[in-house]
Amino acid sequence: MSGNNAEIQRSIGYAYAKDTTPPVIGREATIRSGTIIYDDVRIGDQFTTGHFALIRERTVIGDNVLVGTRATIDGHSTLGSNVSLQTGVYVPTETTIGDHVFIGPNAVLTNDPYPLRRSAELDGPTLNDHVSVGANATILPGVTVGEGAFVGAGAVVTREVPDRTLAVGAPATHKPLPDVLRGGNDAV
Repeated sequence: MSGNNAEIQRSIGYAYAKDTTPPVIGREATIRSGTIIYDDVRIGDQFTTGHFALIRERTVIGDNVLVGTRATIDGHSTLGSNVSLQTGVYVPTETTIGDHVFIGPNAVLTNDPYPLRRSAELDGPTLNDHVSVGANATILPGVTVGEGAFVGAGAVVTREVPDRTLAVGAPATHKPLPDVLRGGNDAV
């Protein structure tokens, strides 16, 4: 490849071990250049990536899902249908994301309660159906964000967020969900 118009390749079916199975990707997928999808991944219909997205092994993704530019799903995770991961989102292993979930740019989910300090099982967060997470928010290991909850931009979520609650600040505090944010997320 040379010149300004060189095409950047994508890798679909990265074999991370000897006994892997190629990924299964549903109908009407748009997978942009620079994207890497490992083996042992199952993806539904109408899947879209931005550029340089990474989806690691043993990930299951529903229908109508967007994995934005430079977003990373580090494997061993489940995402429902109608999910939108915007640019730069990080999803660690052992994470569960429900249906109709929006995660804003550069939001970070975490799974290691004691990074490099002591041994602990990885425990990704759970985001239930119709959750919205604002840009640059951080959700700590093992935290559950309840159905229809809204996590504000820049929030640091250190404990469970009840259903239909607003979580804002660092560390996040809980407030009643304003009327304007009630109801589920529209299709993404």
